[in-house]
Amino acid sequence: MSAPTSPTLLFDHIGLVVADIDAARAHLTTTLQMDRWTHITHDAGLGVSVQFGLGENGTPCFELIAPLGEASPIARTLAQGRTILNHIAYRVDDLAAAAEHLRAQGCFPTGDPAPAQAYGRRNVQFFLSPLRFIIELIEAPGHRHLFQE
Repeated sequence: MSAPTSPTLLFDHIGLVVADIDAARAHLTTTLQMDRWTHITHDAGLGVSVQFGLGENGTPCFELIAPLGEASPIARTLAQGRTILNHIAYRVDDLAAAAEHLRAQGCFPTGDPAPAQAYGRRNVQFFLSPLRFIIELIEAPGHRHLFQE
């Protein structure tokens, strides 16, 4: 009997919690030469506003995440100044299978899957790794961010 295959995890972005998307975008544009940005998405369901940025110089995709109101789940993160470099995200074909794989590796879900507007309302789910960093799974394997030139 062969061992079960692990799900394919495709790198998508690094999540960065910020107080102000415009100021953070300006900083990364100057500092890391990130010159392509998506439109800002306001996601009331997740309580955040997000924008994705990319540079032509090999800079990985960054997601800027700002609280959408005081009840946002990341408002406390900003107030405490912790986990500002918040998560590493991967696109997957099957969220349930990928989630089971992470659980088998000792990762703990921080909540239930939830639809994300930035991914066409496809489900995302976050996990805390035993190494104490957050992994986001995105059930949108063919998704491509629409960057503005």
